[in-house]
Amino acid sequence: MTDAPESSDRDDAKARVRAQYGAVGDAYVTSVGHATGGDLARMVELAAPQPTDTLLDIATGGGHVATTFAPHVQRVIATDLTPEILTHAASYFAELGLTNIETQIADAEELPFAEDEIDIVTCRIAPHHFPHPTRFVLEAARVLHLGGRFVLIDTTVPEGEAGEVLNQIDKLRDPSHVRSLSIDEWENLLTAAGFATIAVESFTKRHDFADWTARSRMGDDDRVKLEQFILDLPDDVQEAMQLELEDGHLVAFHDTKTLFFAVQDS
Repeated sequence: MTDAPESSDRDDAKARVRAQYGAVGDAYVTSVGHATGGDLARMVELAAPQPTDTLLDIATGGGHVATTFAPHVQRVIATDLTPEILTHAASYFAELGLTNIETQIADAEELPFAEDEIDIVTCRIAPHHFPHPTRFVLEAARVLHLGGRFVLIDTTVPEGEAGEVLNQIDKLRDPSHVRSLSIDEWENLLTAAGFATIAVESFTKRHDFADWTARSRMGDDDRVKLEQFILDLPDDVQEAMQLELEDGHLVAFHDTKTLFFAVQDS
């Protein structure tokens, strides 16, 4: 696996993220698909947070990981590349009365924290926006102390053409999408960064097509084109996506998320 191109291409990718998510308002705070799911509880179970822990949540988005862990740790640092997203997340934290969460603008690939500063690093359903996932994993390893815990969840795709098609769908829907990796690619990155991978658990997630495209602010014409693109896919890809149709129209589909739990081992 190779990361995205250097310099200007990398900067362009991050500018697309800021543009895309700076304009969505609180859509990701209120998104039911992001705010719920058994994976949040599973993250806590695996990480086994302690009352003295400091947790760093990278690309916090709507802040749902931060709010899930906050009752279990001493301090949560919720970071994101997009200032507007953090503003909405901070309001959400205040509404919930969570006083141990602080927010900070931060690039996942250049974290503004010292070595060995953090007990737990989390990142949920965001790394497919990172142009250099290698740097992201290395940064997570750098800020964690020896024995520190890393809990990562993201969309994963199969190797080969099927994975390329699934990434194409995501990019058509959201231009800030860079690339979803395969399970093997993530495991290799974790090992290379000095992590010992303890658990790898995959699950499917259902996406309501109308809500999924509305959240990324797709126009009607683009939404219709994307729907037709998916409906024209080979049967095996459609079966893998578990399409739900009604009167010939796409109602929902499923993709694969994978949770990786690893410990800083070197």
